Amino acid sequence: MMHRAITAGLAALLANAAPAMAQDVGPWSVEGRIGGVSDYRDRGYTLSAGDPSIQGEITLAHESGLYGGVWGASIEEYGIGADGDGATVEVTLYAGWAGSAGGFDVDLGVWQNVYPDGDGVNYVEFPLQIGRTFGDATFSTGVVWAPAQTGTGDEANTWVWTRADYAPEGWPVSLHATLGHEDGGFAPDGKTDWRVGVAAPLGDFTLGVDWVDSDTEDSAVVASVFWGF
Repeated sequence: MMHRAITAGLAALLANAAPAMAQDVGPWSVEGRIGGVSDYRDRGYTLSAGDPSIQGEITLAHESGLYGGVWGASIEEYGIGADGDGATVEVTLYAGWAGSAGGFDVDLGVWQNVYPDGDGVNYVEFPLQIGRTFGDATFSTGVVWAPAQTGTGDEANTWVWTRADYAPEGWPVSLHATLGHEDGGFAPDGKTDWRVGVAAPLGDFTLGVDWVDSDTEDSAVVASVFWGF
């Protein structure tokens, strides 16, 4: 089944995000990234049938912590309609608030996942992330919940995850690892997934290599390159 990639606000920790050069206009800032991956893997599933995927994102944020934006990615044909064609693009419109509470970084939002030309596959999700940094290490955990709706097979879906990032100031690379578990419309029998990787910033670009696996799908080594702006 389809899932959108985790991006947006603090949730960008789950992706191979490039360092973005935010453009500030008063209390507002705009930043984005564009690039590609050798295999679009989300929560262990391949959304591009093992083929490369072009991806991009732009976010408008306010100094209060409120933000909104749009994410897009090329995917395997999905959600076949009456004309025999399906969606080949995934688009997510998102909004939320990211800030600090009780010494923790918090991100709460809403995602509207849209698959143009797909049939009955659009759905909405509600992500919550909490994280904290200790020296060079950052630990975060979160949940992405989707209520029962047509796009989830009329069943609710829940993905719970935890992630560790290690980025010493003097290192040319950073390390990250994610462990998740999903139950519901997208994983009726339950599914555990994991990702371990390394990212290297090169100017405005970030190069990444990840090993992605789950107990329902074959593993894959995924290469990525993104340009932040």
